[in-house]
Amino acid sequence: MAPQDKNTPPPLPEPLRVAVADSHTHLDMQDSSVEEALAKAASVGVTTVVQVGCDLAGSRWAAETAAAHDSVHATVALHPNEAPRIVLGDPDGWSRQGAREPGGDSALDEALAEIDRLAALPQVRGVGETGLDYFRTGPEGMAAQEASFRAHIEIAKRHDKALVIHDREAHDDVLRILREEGAPDRVVFHCYSGDAEMAKICAAAGYFMSFAGNVTFKNAQHLRDALAVAPPDLVLVETDAPFLTPAPYRGRANAPYLIPVTLRAMAEVTSVTEDAMATAVAANTARAFGY
Repeated sequence: MAPQDKNTPPPLPEPLRVAVADSHTHLDMQDSSVEEALAKAASVGVTTVVQVGCDLAGSRWAAETAAAHDSVHATVALHPNEAPRIVLGDPDGWSRQGAREPGGDSALDEALAEIDRLAALPQVRGVGETGLDYFRTGPEGMAAQEASFRAHIEIAKRHDKALVIHDREAHDDVLRILREEGAPDRVVFHCYSGDAEMAKICAAAGYFMSFAGNVTFKNAQHLRDALAVAPPDLVLVETDAPFLTPAPYRGRANAPYLIPVTLRAMAEVTSVTEDAMATAVAANTARAFGY
């Protein structure tokens, strides 16, 4: 693919006949305005989006955007990589988000108190993305990450909101902490990254598994195997836009309007019709986020 193609937005896919939701997106990181993104998505049958917060500013923005748009629901959280930055600082820019002074545990407590406040708002339907990320955070950050994850679980339960999990190279510890704390009634593994065995564990616990564009990647057979064994009533679809753009557009910016590409791939993997897959994920997303 020529380099200039990377900057060309992928074309609009054929519209879905059954409207669905993008269960996890970052409109604040996308090039178009919120109104443009929602209109483009709606034009192909993606009529609802869940806007996900990753830090205090992003969580406030998610709550404000959901309040302003009927088709947007919000989640609020400190991302697993944000918690260590708050506590330990970021002097050398490891997180690629600029330097940050260390604030210690008290700063994390203050930030969590603000997430707790936002989580009470009616347009906020979930607490997340929270969890563990052993890919980007080294051993020194794990204590802050785990403390933050446990606090988010408690907040989600107290407000009866969905818990949206970011699990990167940390499957066993994420599942263990959910068991230790007692999971909320509704748990969503965003951008599901486990294998078929883990999918069976999640299914037994009643956890939702949300599949992103990487289910279409050539090297992602383990995700297709997981999807094939996941119960149809626990499957969601997401973009994680602007990341994880589905094939054949990998490497270009993702957006909610590309949900049909991933959904059609999911229907193929599970040998169901596109309409059946869309009907299931639409109902599942509404149930997961309580809207």
